[in-house]
Formats: sequence, C-alpha cells, structure tokens
Amino acid sequence: MPGEFSGTLVSLLQRRGVAEEEGGILSGQDPSAYNEHDTIRLWIIQVSVIVLTTQLLALLLRKFRQPSVIAEIFGGILLGPTALGRIPGFTKHIFPEVSRPYLSLTANIGLCLFLFLVGLEIDGKLIKRNAKSSAIVSLAGIILPFAFGAALAVPIYHRFIPSAVKFSHFVLFTGVANSITAFPVVCRILNELNMIDTNVGVVVLSAGVANDIIGWLLLALCVALVNAGSELTALYMLLLCVAWGLTLFFPVKMFLRWLARKTGSVENGPTKFFMTVIMLLLFVSAFFTDIIGVHAVFGAFLMGVVVPRDGGLVVALTERLEDIVQVVLLPLYFTLSGLSTDLGLLNNGITWGYTLALCAFAFMGNFGGSVIASKFVAGFTWRESSVIGTLMTCKGLVELIVLNIGLSAKILTPQVFSMFVLESLLLTFITTPLVSILYPPHLRSRPSKKGSPSATAGGKQVVRRERNTRAKRRVKSHFTVVLDKIEHVPQMMSFVQLLRLPLTQAFPSEPSSATTSNDSPPTTPTSPSSARGVKVSALRLIESADRVSDVIKSSTQDELLETDPALLIFRMFAKLNSIVLSAVLTMAPLDDLAHTALSQAERDDADMIVLAWSPPSRKGLTDNAPSDNAVPAADVPPPPSKNVFKAFFKSSSTAPPEECPEPVHSHFVQGVFEHATTDVALFIDHNTSAPAPATSGYERHIFLPYFGGADDRLALDLVVQLCGNENVTATVVRIAKHDPEAGASSSWTEKVRGSQEISPATLVAPMDTDEWLQNETADNLAWSRYASPSKATSMNAGLARIEFKRVASPTLLRTSLHEAVVCTQDRSAELIVIVGRSHHAVQDCGDFVQELKAITEGHNGVDPGLHLTIGDVAPAFVVAGCSAGVIVVQAATVVGDNGC
Repeated sequence: MPGEFSGTLVSLLQRRGVAEEEGGILSGQDPSAYNEHDTIRLWIIQVSVIVLTTQLLALLLRKFRQPSVIAEIFGGILLGPTALGRIPGFTKHIFPEVSRPYLSLTANIGLCLFLFLVGLEIDGKLIKRNAKSSAIVSLAGIILPFAFGAALAVPIYHRFIPSAVKFSHFVLFTGVANSITAFPVVCRILNELNMIDTNVGVVVLSAGVANDIIGWLLLALCVALVNAGSELTALYMLLLCVAWGLTLFFPVKMFLRWLARKTGSVENGPTKFFMTVIMLLLFVSAFFTDIIGVHAVFGAFLMGVVVPRDGGLVVALTERLEDIVQVVLLPLYFTLSGLSTDLGLLNNGITWGYTLALCAFAFMGNFGGSVIASKFVAGFTWRESSVIGTLMTCKGLVELIVLNIGLSAKILTPQVFSMFVLESLLLTFITTPLVSILYPPHLRSRPSKKGSPSATAGGKQVVRRERNTRAKRRVKSHFTVVLDKIEHVPQMMSFVQLLRLPLTQAFPSEPSSATTSNDSPPTTPTSPSSARGVKVSALRLIESADRVSDVIKSSTQDELLETDPALLIFRMFAKLNSIVLSAVLTMAPLDDLAHTALSQAERDDADMIVLAWSPPSRKGLTDNAPSDNAVPAADVPPPPSKNVFKAFFKSSSTAPPEECPEPVHSHFVQGVFEHATTDVALFIDHNTSAPAPATSGYERHIFLPYFGGADDRLALDLVVQLCGNENVTATVVRIAKHDPEAGASSSWTEKVRGSQEISPATLVAPMDTDEWLQNETADNLAWSRYASPSKATSMNAGLARIEFKRVASPTLLRTSLHEAVVCTQDRSAELIVIVGRSHHAVQDCGDFVQELKAITEGHNGVDPGLHLTIGDVAPAFVVAGCSAGVIVVQAATVVGDNGC
C-alpha cells in the first residue's frame, strides 16, 4: 500500500541489536537460517533462486516467442504456495515470512527503477504524429473494458469481497485493472515480431502511450480515494500530486535540459554527475508521491517522462540501468507477487466460473473496443483492427503492479488476487501467438514514404515478378548493401568503388533470347541509354533484443537514420564519389535479420543484395600469401598463422582471444543465402587495414575460376560488368576435369550424369539428363558470349581488359589456386577472387569435397558448417591467403533457370 516503500525503510533503520557470531558454516551455522543482523546470506540465496528460475523459464518460453515477463510471472507463481511452496520446508527456509521486508525493499527499489524506464519509453511525439487514431483507439480501449470490468465487479464483490471494502473503491479498481494495457510488454512484443514500423505497430504504440498515462492517472485517483479518510482529503492528495507533476514537467525538466547540455551529456552520454542528479531526483519523486498517499511508483514514472529527449540521452540512460533492473531487481517483485498468489484457492467450480468470466470480459472489452474504433473510425481493415485489438488486450506486468497495489491496500482478497493474476497471465500469453496468426509477415503494411506504395501482399507479388525479370539481366544496376556492423563499412565502400563505371561500356547490346534458357520467359533487354550508372540502397541493419533501449531505438528510427555513424560515413563516401544512394535503418531480432534484409531488397527492387564480412584478425592472411614465384599446381600456399573461419563459423572455448567467434553473423549470412530469391554477393575482405595507394588510380585485378553452373554464370556476368571500370582488369579461367590415366578429358556431361552425390553447398536435388544438357548449354553460351564475342562487340572496352583461358587438370582447386598466384605475377594491382557459391552443376562434387579437405588439413581444418555458407571453392582461397578479398555470389532462384 502507499507508504510501504518509505515505511519499510524507516522500520529497518530503527532496528537495533548486537552482532551475533560471524563464524559462518565453520561454526556449524545454517547458511539459509534467517539472521536479522546479517540478512545478506539469505538474500543472496533468494535472489539466486529467483534469477535462476526466471532465466530458465525465459529460455524455454523464448522458443515460443513469449516476452520475458511471462517467465517472471510464471516463475513467481512456481516459487509461491501454488507449486514449490507446497514442498515441506521450502518456504520456511528460502522465503521465511520475517525475511520478506528486506526482499520487499529491494523489489520496490527495482520497481521504482523499472517504472522510471517505462517513463523513458513514453514519447509524446508518437501521440502527436498519430493523434486522431491513437486517441480513438486508446479511449475505446479504456471505456469499454472499464464498463465491462465495473459490470463484472458487482457479482464478484458480493461473493468474494468483505463488506469492509467500499463498493465504489472496488468497482473503480476493477475497472482500472481491466482496462489498462501493458505498454512495456506490447513494445517488446512488437519488437520481437518486427512490427514496430508497421501501420499497426505505430498506432498501437501511440495508443498504448495514451492508455498508459490515463491508466496511471486513474490508478492514482483510485489509491487516493482508498487511502483518504474523506473525499476532501482525496482531493487534497490529487491536487498535491498534480502540483508535483507540474513542478517536474516545467522547472525540473528545464533544469535537466540545461544540466545535460552543460555537462555534455547530450553529445557524449550521461556523465557521472548527471546520473547522480537523475537518481536523486528519481528517489525524491518516488518518496514524495509515496508520503502524500499515492504510490512511490507514480513518482518514479513521472520522473522518467520528464527526462529530456535531446539526442541519444534517453537511450544512454536506459542502457546504464536496464540490465540490473530487468535481470535482478524486477524478478524479485514478481516473486513477491507469486508468493501472494495461491491458485489452490481456486478450488471450486463457482470460483473457476468467475475466473473464466473475468478473462472473457477483460478480453472482449479491450478487443471489442479497439476493433470497433480501429475499423469504423480509424479506417483500418478487419485484419489490422483485430491485430490492434489483440495487442491492446495484453496485460502483463502493468496489471500485476496494479493488482499488488490493490492487495496491499486490502481492496483485493488473496483469492480474488489469484483470479486476476491468472487472467493477466493468460491474456499476456495468448497475445504473441494470436498476432502471429492474424498478421503474418507477408501481409504487414508499413507507412508509405514519399508517395511510394506500402508493402502489402499484392504489392509484394508485383515486386517479386519484376525482380525475377531483372534477376535474368546480366547488367546489375541496383544494389542493396547491408551495413549490419560499422566494421563492414570499409568492405562495402571497396565493393561499391568497383561499381563506379558507365554501364553502357560494361556489356554488349544483344538480343534477349541469348540470355534465357529454353524454358525461361524472354526478358526485356536493357537499353544502353537507360543504363548510365548504378543505384545503391544502404540498409543499416541493427539486431534488437528484449531490452528497453532497443525498443526506444526502434521507435526513433527516423532520428537514428540521420545520426547513425555507419550511415554517416557511407553517405559521405557516396557523396564524394557521386553515387546515387538511398538509406534505410531497420531493427530486427536475430531470427528475423535475414528475412528483414531480403524484404528490404524486395522493396528496393534490387538486382543484387551485398553482404560483407571481415575476419576478426586480419593478420596472417595477406602476410602469408605466396610470393611472385610460380607455384606448382600440386602445391598450395603455406598455411596462415590463423584460421579465420574457425572464428567465423565455429565457437570454440579454446580459440585465442583475438579470434572472436561470430556465430550471430554466420547465422545471418546462412539465412540470407538460404532464403534469397534475388542475386546475393558476400564480400570477404582481408586487406581493409592496408595503406591507401599513393596514386588516384587504385587498380584491381579479378580472378574467376569458371567451373559452370548458375552461380558461376552470374560471377562471369559480374566480372565483365566490373571490368567496365578502367582501373579493373580480370582473368577468367575455365577449368575442366582431366584424368591422365584415361588419356584425355572426358565429356563433362558423361562425367556427371551418373553422379548423385549432393554437396552441402548446392542444397539442390540431382539433375536429370535433360537438365544437365540444358545447364551445360547455358554454360557454353555464357563462355562464348564473352570469350569469343561477335564483331559487333569486339571493341567493347570491358572485354578488352579480360584474359580468358582454358585449363584441364585432375586437381581443380589446386589448379585454381595456382592460376590465382600466376595472376599476381608482374602486376601491382590488388587481387580479388570471385567465385560461385554452388558450382557443382557440371562437376563431380565429390572431387571438390575431398580436395578441399586435403588442402585445409594443413591449415588446422575448416569447420563443416562452412560448406553450408560459402560452398567449397571460396574456403580454399581464403585459407590459402592468396588474395586480398573473395566475393562469393549466388544466383537468384528463378523459374526456368536450370542452374544451382
């Protein structure tokens, strides 16, 4: 009840006593025994049990995409009398009644800090941007459920509530608990489902802000009426509360804005002095609202709202506090709530009937009011309205806080409290599954920008057809580059620098029929007049988690778009190089990173999506590259000092500290390759730390080992396009399998026709004879198109800078490495290798697998998961360290394409 926070603190300070024996377990003491003069031991045991239980449940429930609050509520119930509390001696030894004031003090401190973080999440700009729709949805989501709750309060009061509790107080409290929405939990659900930037997400966030503010005001009114001796006293309490709020919103807020700028906290993050002032004001505000009879959490919430939003101050403040609050302090509060929850009190049919009615009325009130307002007033579709209604029914921790206040104020009995806790848990649990079913990713619409249509299902189909048409073109004019880490910016700059060329010189003008297979629909040729440059779309992709700071960042993506360091650097690079650039910033959970990148490429209608990766330690690759002396085909360069792919694809506890594993990025890259329906390029750069060349003409030489298949054909097209840049030259070697014992190289088709082995890199089923023939024909056409061009294209500047060769060898990968080394002789240009990811369309994949294994055995081996990501050819070049960079390409999966 109000005054509990300050009253508990004062009572604990007033206790006196003499220190008892401090010998501990060596003196035969029970470490779990309660000692009022040394409570730290039992407190540590309690905290450890609580944190361990909630975190284990969170790991389990995360598989069902449930927010962590479900684990905290459910964990509290398990530790209470409902489950583990029934074990003899458990509550007596772990949570004895005499120890709860200390646990309660810590929990209430954590609750105040959490409500402060909730206040930091409140952004008034959200309401201003969506004032009409948010006000309508918020009011409808409060009025109707309040009425339903008040109606159900009548029979509950007469059956379960003692007459000492005023009927008006119980009806008001039940209405508030029934109508309030858990804004923090809704934010995390939207963030987890990657829906914050959708039309539905924007409206729910803004309506949730308004609902939260109105709900806390009603709660303050309810508590004031309960604690006041008369209506006049309640009025005085509310006036004092309003006066304190005005004090915080005007002079205190102005002072904090001045102090933040004076101390440099806006530009450089909150200083120690600024944090000290914030913490003092936080607890002063909580203390004041507590002693006037409202509640300490209300003052903490108000303090969070008034903190200035200048720059990234709110995000920095949140990052300083959120982990200790969410991991340690807040679960203590829910455990105390669970210790007061005994579902065993719901022990008869009538009680369960009222509990089910409570759940139904709460859901129908919030859902019905929000759906009606969204559909008939705000103009949303039925599907979108139902999603808004579902999200507004989420209760979570906010209702738990309200219920605990009601229990402390003796408005609720333990039995009714348990009924409400079960209702809160159920409605929160069903929110995520219902939203996922009602609003799958392909049906989500996002706000239109600059008149562009939103990404609806119909629009997606149109974009998909157009993109597949463009994927068949050899000229790539629109690239989506993914900036998921700031250290990947140099790689993207290096790749985009290669694209600075006039596309009219990159490719010959030919009939479109030469570029399609027999089963493919004809494509529209690209006219030379329309292909005068490239367009680059930069996607700043940021991983988000179940953190308050990530939610705040997600709601302020427009501001981050203008201030993000990676985008600022890339924008300046594009400006200096006269590159047409558009930028997008998106936050998504780890499991949705690949889907988000591919969806953005669809919206961009990109010809190719470009990823980057840089080794954790760049030393050892280029330093151990082979010398300019010729290397026999049977040999490979000496092993580098470090195997970067062990760090890239395999987390090992024995790995050196400098080889930091990147399993998250590996998971992301694999997801993009696996689900991509557009062309993909992965740029692995090993020479980003090399000094810049002294001359303005930074020369590059590209090496392509051409084995055949859709990916190799794409690589060949890309090489020819890049050689339109006058500073780029290339060597393309077509390597055929040659068996010396047979005396001659056999037909490629005959070699592979009987092979049914599937390499992990291809991830496609074996081809039949007709498909092999069509694929081999496409390979021959692609080769002859460039190696033996017609007279109309013989003067092409790009082709003139490419050397085409044919080589036959029994060792395909070793020969490729040898030819790459030969390319570096007598050349000062930096060598870049381009390979196809799935290259086994016309080769015996068993040869590649065995040969790669033999090559990498002297380089500490390669993790098997590597094949699933970049194929079999690229690892050989990276491990050998014979180039400054490797580009792995994968062709789009298009109907009619018989390649891999």
